[in-house]
Amino acid sequence: MPVPAMRGLSHSLRLTPFAAGCVAILVSCLIFHGLGDSKPELLTSLDNQISSAMFRWRGPMPTTGAVVIVDIDEKSLGRIGQWPWRRDIMASLVRRVKDSGARVIGFDIVFPEPDRTSPGLYLEDFRHMLGHRLTAKDLNWLSGREDLDHDRMLGAALSEAPTVLGYIFQLKDDGLKSMHERPFPALELAVRPEAVSMGDLSLVGAYRPILNVPEVSQGRSEGFLNVFPDPSGTVHRVPLFMALDGMPYPSLALEITRIGLGLDTATVHASQDNTPDRASIIGVSLADRFIPTDTTGQITLNYRGPAGTFPSVSAVDILEGRNGGELRGKYVIIGTSAAGIPDFHATPFSAICPGIEVQATAVDNMLEGDLYSYDAYTEIGLTYTVIFAGGLALSAILAFGGALAGGIAGLVLLGGLLYADYSLFFLHNRLMGVTYPFLTLIGVYLVVTLTNYLSEHRKKQFIHDAFSRYVSPAVVSQLMKSPESLKIEGQQKNLTMLFSDIRDFTSISEGLHPEQLAQFMNTYLTAMSDIIMNNSGTVDKYIGDAIVALWGAPVDDPDHAVHAVRASLQMLKALDGLNERWASQGLPAISMRIGINTGVVRVGNFGSERRFEYTAIGDNMNLASRLEGLNKVYHTAVIISEHTKNALGDAVFCRILDRVRVKGKTVPIDIYEPIMEGAPDPRLLHEVERFEAAFRLSQRGDFVRACEEMRSLASLSPSPVYSLHLCRMEAFVKAGPPPGWDGAVSFEEK
Repeated sequence: MPVPAMRGLSHSLRLTPFAAGCVAILVSCLIFHGLGDSKPELLTSLDNQISSAMFRWRGPMPTTGAVVIVDIDEKSLGRIGQWPWRRDIMASLVRRVKDSGARVIGFDIVFPEPDRTSPGLYLEDFRHMLGHRLTAKDLNWLSGREDLDHDRMLGAALSEAPTVLGYIFQLKDDGLKSMHERPFPALELAVRPEAVSMGDLSLVGAYRPILNVPEVSQGRSEGFLNVFPDPSGTVHRVPLFMALDGMPYPSLALEITRIGLGLDTATVHASQDNTPDRASIIGVSLADRFIPTDTTGQITLNYRGPAGTFPSVSAVDILEGRNGGELRGKYVIIGTSAAGIPDFHATPFSAICPGIEVQATAVDNMLEGDLYSYDAYTEIGLTYTVIFAGGLALSAILAFGGALAGGIAGLVLLGGLLYADYSLFFLHNRLMGVTYPFLTLIGVYLVVTLTNYLSEHRKKQFIHDAFSRYVSPAVVSQLMKSPESLKIEGQQKNLTMLFSDIRDFTSISEGLHPEQLAQFMNTYLTAMSDIIMNNSGTVDKYIGDAIVALWGAPVDDPDHAVHAVRASLQMLKALDGLNERWASQGLPAISMRIGINTGVVRVGNFGSERRFEYTAIGDNMNLASRLEGLNKVYHTAVIISEHTKNALGDAVFCRILDRVRVKGKTVPIDIYEPIMEGAPDPRLLHEVERFEAAFRLSQRGDFVRACEEMRSLASLSPSPVYSLHLCRMEAFVKAGPPPGWDGAVSFEEK
């Protein structure tokens, strides 16, 4: 190879890694643009994992001190008894908390069923036990006593205090919905702008509520308890509102905050820059206090610390008259942290955290006004900036500065990205997703590093060896002119592949002396190879008497299908001339089978470190080989696939043969027999059209008409193809097609 050419090759290869990095950056930007406003769940989950790590880096922080938990803990269960407690005990607890001066009392507990320990439920049993001593009048008097109904006792206690009861929304359709069951929060709700109706808000939807029993539902208001962990199981966001039948309902945390602030109203702020029928939510206002939310009305929690961070008082201490002073003026939430009661979630600080602390965090955040906010537009701008600036810098350093410098630069960029996100955004209560640019920088690093390795350390040696080992002068000439086209790792290209084989070659070769056989094969392979190369083809390889050829590589050929089929027809004509010559020499005549397919394959240099060759691999290559073998079934010389037929256009006149499913394939294809280049005479055209019409009738299951047409056609122009189809159709008329027949014939042999 001339020295200038080698220098050009070296320069080209040196630029390749940087170009690969640019392509990776461009692809990443296109993918990010395609995501639009909907971030995939995987990216959201990874962003949440990074946020969780940043919470741990920051460490615990003090609460406002305004929220106190009354905990039904292990100590309380050990003293009072197992859960659930009798509702008269809960009534006493509510009155004790109220008398302690609590500002508001919230329940992270639901009472969905009546208290089965109420004495009033057993009055009829008492009457039977006491006989005549308990009259119906006595029974009516007793049934009206509130102290015999624990649910009414609890409801009465709740009505005397500023309380908020919790309930749960069932999200999935379980068939138990009742239109009479509705939450009744004491909230006056407004939506701004006024053009947005409540039904337009893009809230998380619910199917039905699981409410407290009516006797208990006597508090000032009520709110749902639902929270939604991310795919990792960690709770980062909790909804302030959810929708039931188009109406928004507030959460327990929001109602505790509102009532504790002495407010009657709340305002939902929405954006109309969304789909016509849905309005994204910006935030919620309680008087002059603005609470930022995501587009579905969920707040992002600013966790104070691990489980146990909030001040708590044991419920049994309150019941026994101790520690009541700690509740004066506080936002009190009653719930449980006892093991065995299924109300636990994962938070950034704790793998197991009582659900009541999640509610306490939400209330504390709204009171302090330090919830996390998310700005999608800022994130989009920063993502593009990091991808372009960081990606280009990393690509350049890796491509021109070496692996060590690139590795250090990569670590600095990744570390700098995390530090910038933590210090500039996270510590200022703003969340920015960095997973996508983080993954992009890692991807650029891997792409450029791999390309560097292949280009600088292996490709030069492979190219040098390739020039001395290629058999085809045409391939060598092309690669000498354009060495960058020699892709050692291969490339995807749309090619046309030809497989040819001599019919019954084994029996023919057994009748020839070795010298005769060698001369016989050299004459045959030379003639066929010349035709292939004269039609812009490349002889891939010889496998005994078989020839494998390619069109469209390594030199691009927009008409590769036409050239391949033209070569096959010329090969058949040339074989007739060879047979005449061999007949005069007393040698046997031969016939050949050819299969042709067009499709995408990987073409390049494949093999070992010591020996490789330019060839194509892939399913489309295998299909051409399978078609070659089908010639013996249809008694034809050349079979092409529907892909090749479609690529031919009107250049070659073809006849459909069948619809088949070859070995190793599940998708059937139509196969054709090329007859001639150009337009046929009217007689031939009419015959082919009649055959194709009969074939289409059989494909539609009209076997009787197809059989009649095929029988008529076979009587006028006998053909093995007609006989084959006629035999099949007659069998279908008698016994019907096999089960699952889809019009295709399956072949289990190559």
